[in-house]
Amino acid sequence: MTQQLHFERHLLGGSERPLRLAFIIDPLDRLKAWKDSSVALMRAAQSHGHDVFAIEAPTLGWRKPEADHPGGSFGEAIHLHLRPDDHDWYRETQREWLPLKAFDAVLMRKDPPVDGEYLAACSLLERAEADGVRVFNRPRALREHLAKLAILEFPQFIPSTKVSRDLGRLQQFIDEQRDVIVKPLDSNSGSRIFRLHRNDPNRNVILETLTGNGRHTVMAQQYLQAIAQGDKRILLIAGKAVPWCLARIPKAGETRGNLSAGGTGVVQELTPGERHIAEALGPLLLKRGLLLVGLDLIGERLTGINVTSPTGMVEIRQQSGFDAAGATITAIEHACAVS
Repeated sequence: MTQQLHFERHLLGGSERPLRLAFIIDPLDRLKAWKDSSVALMRAAQSHGHDVFAIEAPTLGWRKPEADHPGGSFGEAIHLHLRPDDHDWYRETQREWLPLKAFDAVLMRKDPPVDGEYLAACSLLERAEADGVRVFNRPRALREHLAKLAILEFPQFIPSTKVSRDLGRLQQFIDEQRDVIVKPLDSNSGSRIFRLHRNDPNRNVILETLTGNGRHTVMAQQYLQAIAQGDKRILLIAGKAVPWCLARIPKAGETRGNLSAGGTGVVQELTPGERHIAEALGPLLLKRGLLLVGLDLIGERLTGINVTSPTGMVEIRQQSGFDAAGATITAIEHACAVS
């Protein structure tokens, strides 16, 4: 609790009135309440006394303002009452089409992939932002910080890395590094990630498959032995690092720590090196409109920057007591009060 109060002290002066908060999410029936950070955020918002609405991303739209219609971005808003039961976790109390201007803040929590539909949703949210709607994270920042490529801005913190679709250049990088991880730029949850050794007899066909014979760009990175201690997710809230991270430790015989790939989540305090990276990036990313960010680190090397729908809040609270979801809502209250 002391850590929680110390963390939130810089956010004093938040909203003293109930807010209407809309969460842009994937379909409600796909969310797993016992582990989903979006559900944790909605529960925290309700516990803070705010009205919680869910807008499923496919319902987003826009209409030209006309004499008989205010126009702008809108969506089908589902007013929710959140319940503590993880298997029966909400009640729908009302459903209606509303302009996004009807809300004090909109939280974009749609999961990857960042495909055409995701980018369309960001454009619609950017139109809402132009109309005065507070959107977290900012739509432009979401588009400009793709999880795989965003790390290239910070070469001092990342492992040896090559981004290319050229098979010859990728082969040369594997020869140099001897042991690498190769992944498509649009992969998520550990899908289509391969570890390739210099002498791997399948390396040619794997590279051909991943790049579509040179049509698709991929990222290759030096394999980090520290993955055995976990692929760590560090949360940044309003530019400040949560003092606990979620280390996703691979199961035996696996190179991926993703929980969806069978990894085990163990909450750990940040090391000095991890805190240094978080403190270097946090204020900069916040200034760009990224209120909630997930940094991925392996062995104090930055491997990913997640700005779409960072997770890990449930595990961090269960194992450390730190309420990252509650701290995020406090940050949003503060942003609404000062803007």
